[in-house]
Amino acid sequence: MGQKTNPISNRLGIINGWDSNWYAENDYADKLYEDVRIRKYLKARLEKASISKIIIERTLKLITVTINTARPGIIIGKGGSEVDKLKEELKKITKKEVQINIFEIKRPELDAQLVADSIAKQIEGRISFRRAIKMAIASTMRMGAEGIKVCIAGRLNGAEMARTEKYKDGRIPLHTFRAEIDYALSEAQMSYGKIGIKCWICKGEIYTKRDLSPNIGLRKLKGNKGRKSPSRFKPNS
Repeated sequence: MGQKTNPISNRLGIINGWDSNWYAENDYADKLYEDVRIRKYLKARLEKASISKIIIERTLKLITVTINTARPGIIIGKGGSEVDKLKEELKKITKKEVQINIFEIKRPELDAQLVADSIAKQIEGRISFRRAIKMAIASTMRMGAEGIKVCIAGRLNGAEMARTEKYKDGRIPLHTFRAEIDYALSEAQMSYGKIGIKCWICKGEIYTKRDLSPNIGLRKLKGNKGRKSPSRFKPNS
């Protein structure tokens, strides 16, 4: 039996922070379910916007939603019209004031969720799964990743029997807590069933203490005062 742990949750409090940041007492389950609804709605509504992750913070009267995306223009729209629409739609779901922040991912090749989604879309477009995976691995390694592993499972190429195949390049030390490993799961819906794609990307090792507060990337972006911010933020020393 495989007893594998999600590499992101395995590093929570060590080098990874939480995607939901709030405190609750008796209404914990309601807020948790509301978070799930917000994420599900945004991913369906902004399907073409290449969303990596959604961070949710709460105060008594305000919900701050930070969307990490590779294509911010789609979410913002002309003169910010799309963002205003989104705010109103989320207000109806949550019955609270909503603030939306958008954080651009400069190098989508180093984001596991975007890489897995890209492979899934290519498979749905009837491109050979081997070709799609090898191209994704090559572009990720070219952008400076230390390692990448892709696991694909299902009725590959419409075969009668489902099987699993793994492709790997570089190193992915899953047991090393200081190793920064991004993990994601995506699914390709085919006429003969679903094909699951798992992706692990190792970005290097972190030896210094890291700020685990939410939206650290967004805060650094605001603090740069007009200068271009790096796509991958180094930990605070």
